[in-house]
Amino acid sequence: MAIKPKDMLPDGDDTARLAGKVVRKGTIAAFLENINVLESAVSTDAEKQSAKAMMQELAPSVVAIGLHKHVVFKNKQAEQVLVYVAL
Repeated sequence: MAIKPKDMLPDGDDTARLAGKVVRKGTIAAFLENINVLESAVSTDAEKQSAKAMMQELAPSVVAIGLHKHVVFKNKQAEQVLVYVAL
């Protein structure tokens, strides 16, 4: 049986409990957008630091979702954030 997005997060719900964590919708998108900030040539050092800090904050939810089991990030900073949390 295939899993549909609405099976994971029904319409009207903003969070789901996965692996004991309450995970907010948009978590993966925010994590990926912060990688874009890290890789952007126009991002300032302060913006990159802020993006990395947010990725560290989001990492436990990303791990709870299980993304780290199926994806290896090309961005080494992103990969390290998840590997550290997954241990």
